Amino acid sequence: MPAYRVAEVATRIPVPGGKLIEEYFGLVSTKTEEFSLAHMVAPAGWSEPPQTPEFGELTIVIRGALEIWVDGDKIALSAGQALWVEPGATVHYSNPYGDESEYYAVCIPAFHPDRAHRHDE
Repeated sequence: MPAYRVAEVATRIPVPGGKLIEEYFGLVSTKTEEFSLAHMVAPAGWSEPPQTPEFGELTIVIRGALEIWVDGDKIALSAGQALWVEPGATVHYSNPYGDESEYYAVCIPAFHPDRAHRHDE
C-alpha cells in the first residue's frame, strides 16, 4: 500500500440552504476517520444551526467572509484568514453578508453529523 493517497475528485454532499459542500477526504468520500477536508461555498444570507461538535475545525476563507460565533464571541473571518475551533466549543457559522463565501474546512477527527451535535436536533 502506498504512503500517499490522491483525491481525484470531491464528493458533493447535499445540504439544505443552498450551501455547496465538496468533500475531498473524510467519511463520505474516502472513509477517512482521522480527518476530513471539504471545500465549501456559502451563499449570501446562509446560516446553519449552532453546534457543539466532538471534532475540532479549521476554517480557511479564500473568498468573501464568514461570521462565526464561538462560545459567545463573534468573529468576522475574511478572505486570507483562518480560524481553529477546539472540540466541545459551541460554534455557529453563517454568511450574513451580500456576497458568497468560499472556504475550506478541516475537521479532526472527520466530520460526521452524529458528532456535530447541532442544537436543532
